[in-house]
Amino acid sequence: AFLDLSGSSEIKGVWKDSVTLPCAYVPVEDLVQQTLTWTVVHDKGSGAIIRRDDSGDHILLSEYRDRVSIAKDAPGNVSLLILSLEISDRGTYTCQVTWRDSNNSLIAKEITTRLEVVKVAATKPIIRAAEPGLTLPAGASTSLSCEAGGSPPISYRWFRSGPAGTAELLSSGAELAWPSLRPSDSGTYFCEAHNR
Repeated sequence: AFLDLSGSSEIKGVWKDSVTLPCAYVPVEDLVQQTLTWTVVHDKGSGAIIRRDDSGDHILLSEYRDRVSIAKDAPGNVSLLILSLEISDRGTYTCQVTWRDSNNSLIAKEITTRLEVVKVAATKPIIRAAEPGLTLPAGASTSLSCEAGGSPPISYRWFRSGPAGTAELLSSGAELAWPSLRPSDSGTYFCEAHNR
């Protein structure tokens, strides 16, 4: 039976975001997966992160506790999901799988992936309006929301244009809402997105 692990030699993850390190194979009838281990080598040392065997999944490195899991969606997909990436997570990750065949022999395969952790600046935000065309009657309610991409966490601030190029800070938060509009609410509003 022919078995091979497929993955990726390098993955870029975004700081504070989650990332999946791919590792998969096509299951073969007479081969039974025995163990799966993900190990890492990075600045702080090396070790086994997580191991799956007959008794379940075991997280072995405390710095990854509550942050890693192995895909469970399809047989043969043994990709590693890492949540809230830290800069110190960058390193070389190895996916190692052993199978037992019908003669009780063990077969082992492994693939290695380099993980880089990058910081991404906030993108220019876009404003989404609750209704298209922002001409509304007095007394109506409406809201504007601000969205930007980039490394989380992203914070938002809303401003209203004042006389002679000044701006008045209204609120922080992605949404600006008016429960009941007044004529004096007419004007130009803008939003700023900011990350670290």
